[in-house]
Amino acid sequence: MVTINKIWFEGEWIYAQTEDGKILRQSLLWYPRLYKASADSREKYKIGYSGFHWKDLDEDISFESFLYPDADPSPGQRFLLTHLNLNIRSFAEKIGYPAEELYRYKAGFISPTPALEAAILSYANP
Repeated sequence: MVTINKIWFEGEWIYAQTEDGKILRQSLLWYPRLYKASADSREKYKIGYSGFHWKDLDEDISFESFLYPDADPSPGQRFLLTHLNLNIRSFAEKIGYPAEELYRYKAGFISPTPALEAAILSYANP
């Protein structure tokens, strides 16, 4: 398990410093409540056994998540994560993919196929 002794925020990123001095980061787009939160709210966290918890925001980030290879959402994920009013079911139907696949992709549970990424981006950037 990675041990993190410091976190901070810059732009759309949350940074972490490990006990051996390594700097890690991940996009706040994965954590919409934290992304939209004020600086004061972001500073009100507790460190638990496996990560950080923001009680007032109902948000958790595990230490382990800072080691995930997808710290930055892909362009298609970025589109889905930043268009919060987008109806995923309707959008999935429009681009010809199962909605469940789009939900899992948006959440970062699966990596996109090149075809899925292209379908999303062709709609996002006509």
